Amino acid sequence: MVAKTITTRYDVAEHPRTPEEMAVYLEACLEEENGDAAFIAKALGDIARFKGMSQVARDAGLSRESLYKALSGDCAPNFDTILEVVSALGIKLHAEAVRV
Repeated sequence: MVAKTITTRYDVAEHPRTPEEMAVYLEACLEEENGDAAFIAKALGDIARFKGMSQVARDAGLSRESLYKALSGDCAPNFDTILEVVSALGIKLHAEAVRV
């Protein structure tokens, strides 16, 4: 008899629990994005869902509906929105030189 494996739905928004974990998750997504701004918006949406969309929207100065739309991954929000959300999440972006 073969034992059945029971699986549960994985939700990335349940895992980055601290600002440090949020930053590591976002950093990994930035390394994998390949020029896809909507992918980064979706990653920010994952983090915002964990922190609470209503709170992030308030802290970013956006309506909750606008935040959901901006971070859905269906479109690339403007850079101002990205900066507001990142600040509201308590993380920051950084740059480093790329060697070619």
